[in-house]
Parts: sequence; structure tokens; C-alpha cells
Amino acid sequence: MRRTILSELKNWKSDVIHKVLLLRGARQVGKTYIVRELAKDFKYFLEVNFEKNPDVIHFFDQNLDPVRLCINLSAYFGIPVIDEKTLLFFDEIQSCPKAIQSLRFFYESKPGLHVIAAGSLLEFALEDLTSWGVGRIRSVYMYPMSFDEFLLAHNEESLIELKKNASATNPMNQAFHEKLKDYLKRFLLIGGMPEVVKTFIGNNDINSVQKVLSDISISYVDDFAKYKSRVPVLRLREVMESVVKQAGGKYIYSKAGALSNPSQAKEALDLLEMAGLVYKVYHTSGQGIPLGSGVNYKVFKALLHDNGIFQQLSGLRLSELLIANNIDVLNKGNIAEAFTGTEMIKYSGAFEKGQIYYWHREKRGSTAEVDYLIEHQGQVVPVEVKSGSTGKMQSLNLFIEEKKSPEGIRISLENFSQYGKIKIVPLYAVSNLFL
Repeated sequence: MRRTILSELKNWKSDVIHKVLLLRGARQVGKTYIVRELAKDFKYFLEVNFEKNPDVIHFFDQNLDPVRLCINLSAYFGIPVIDEKTLLFFDEIQSCPKAIQSLRFFYESKPGLHVIAAGSLLEFALEDLTSWGVGRIRSVYMYPMSFDEFLLAHNEESLIELKKNASATNPMNQAFHEKLKDYLKRFLLIGGMPEVVKTFIGNNDINSVQKVLSDISISYVDDFAKYKSRVPVLRLREVMESVVKQAGGKYIYSKAGALSNPSQAKEALDLLEMAGLVYKVYHTSGQGIPLGSGVNYKVFKALLHDNGIFQQLSGLRLSELLIANNIDVLNKGNIAEAFTGTEMIKYSGAFEKGQIYYWHREKRGSTAEVDYLIEHQGQVVPVEVKSGSTGKMQSLNLFIEEKKSPEGIRISLENFSQYGKIKIVPLYAVSNLFL
């Protein structure tokens, strides 16, 4: 599985001055795998998994001097810890809060050593720590595989290049356009969880993929049990399913389900967001850059982090999606809009937590809404998603007129083209918006 984040990590390895990296992201998105891939560029690799090696936790009961810790870890695992030559990896670090606190001292006392930490429930541990090294530690955010990474997994580098170079004046050849739509249909079915993609490529069997997706969903429920003291597991599961049911519209806490009142649903949704399983898409006025300056944090849409998990929880009939020639079935459950949002987050950069926004007209009786807003060359650009190859563009035109935007973008199944100020970008080419 080739991941684009690996190039960012290799750049970090080459930097003369490098902070400790904190790799953050949901469970099973490939954090451990990508660190092991990076380790191939080092002479020595010392991986400390605090869940598999709980005895190591005692090393952190004393003072947190990095020199002493490295001596003890080297002796325990029998691996040299040498500046510039060793990659020290703390995995499942949330199981040892003192290890998290120690990271700040590595930057000060062992600046030549490359250190990475990761954990599946890391955000909850960080929330409970008053100080964990802000300014001395650099966060890196990792997500499920993007559609471009899915193409890479199929060795379709040339197809990616064709897509990147396409535009309204240079649309895709129709044969390649259809081929990309076919790949997209598969990706919408299976999603970007690395284990799922690997299973699909290995046997090309959708039924096997669904079993892996089911296993991952169950593992999330098991994870919920680790923090059920805060919120009951059934409520967390109910709220997670409500994100799928409310996809495409403003999230309403009172519609979360029978087990949750609004305040309980809010707490559960916040926990799911912390775990990296849910992304919030906040409403913004769209008045200018940055988009966050006009945000209304009380109004938002919610997205599930992976479209494979999304389609499984939505209960859509896979047979319909497999045989649909124009994927109009995507209108059921707003899969196209959800896919576009998660893709935008994946392409927004590794060193800042992805955040996207949407807009609706703040006037009584108005139904105008634009699915997403992005920043491009210092301008606010509206983006609307249509799952088919047709669709009206009243909201896009209204936004362009009211906000004086230079252009708008419609994401659909059409080939690259343009109608006046509105550019048409295929659903498979969301990454082109971030070139």
C-alpha cells in the first residue's frame, strides 16, 4: 500500500532540525504500517508498543530523562539507539501517559534522534494531559486511503497523471473517463481502510471486503467500550449511525436516536470526532479568507470518516451500485457528497487537522445551499456535488453573485468542462482542486 504521507515523513527524516512527530488518526488507517515503511530508511528501528510490552511502562515511572530512557529501552530490546541512525517508535502511546509527557524532552535533550509516537485513542489521552509538549512536538494527521492512493494500489500511476493534467480545455479521453468512473464505483463500495483495500486487491471479491468492513465496525464498538464510562456504548453506536442517516444535511442532535437526548448526543458525537471517526463540516458566511473567520460552530453537517463504513451502515444494496451505469443510486444516502467531503479532508495537508466548510443562505425562507467552500488563490470558491451527470446550479450562481466569487465548481460524473463561471470537475478528480 503506497501512501502519499510517506514522502512527508521522508522529508522530516532528512531535515537537520526535526521535532518529535505525533502521528494522529483513527484506528486502522495505517499509522503503524507507514512508520515501519519509513523505518526501512534507517539502520536501526526500535518499536515500543505499550499494549504488547506493558513492562516497558515502568521505565517511565522514574524521571523522564531521554538519555536514561534510551539506555533502558536499548538494553530491553537489544537494539542500538543512536542519533541519526535509529528510528524510535512509541506505538499505542495512549497506554502510557508519562511517555507522552516525555516526548517534549526528546526534542530538547536528544535533538539528533528521530522519534515518532502514535496511538489509536491518542486524542483522549491528550485531552487529559495539561501539558504534553506543544511547540516541541509536531502533529501529523493520517486518514483512510484517498482515491488517488486507491489508484496507486492498482499501479495506475499513468491514469493519475492523466487526471491531474486534465481540465475544461483538456478533458479526459472518454475511454479513460469511463475507466476512472469504474474505479470510483469500486472505491465507493469498499472505502479506503488499508486492510479492506488489500483484501479487495488480493481476491477481487466484494463479499470478502464486506466481512472485513464488518470486522472493523465491530472493532470500533469494542473501542467504544474503552471509554464507555463517559458515554454508554449503545449511545455511541446509535449516534454514529445517525451520522449516516443525516448525511447531506444539517446535523440535528434531537434526531440522533431514542437512546440520546440532545446533550447526550452532543457528548457522544464529540467523542466520535475526537476518535477520528466523524468529521464536522461547519457552516460559514463565506465572506472572505480565512473561511474559519465566519464560522458558526452551532451549525454543521457530519461525515463518517470512510465511505466503505458509510455504505455498510447505510444499508444500501450493493448490487444496485455495482450494476448502475451512471451511479444515480448515489442519490440514496448522499454518498457522493460524503465522499467529496472526506476526499477534501485527505488532500488538505498532513500537518494541519483537516477542516472543511459549507454555506447556506442565512435568510428566512431561503433554501439556497452550497455543499462545500474552499480557498483557492486567496478567493472563496463554492463547490456543489451532483451524483449524476446533470443538475441545476442555482445555489452556485447565487453564491457567485452575492459573494463576488470569480468561479464556482460542480462535482459530478461529467467529464471536465465549463459553463460560464462554473467549472465541471468529475467526482473522481476531487484531488485536482488541491493541485
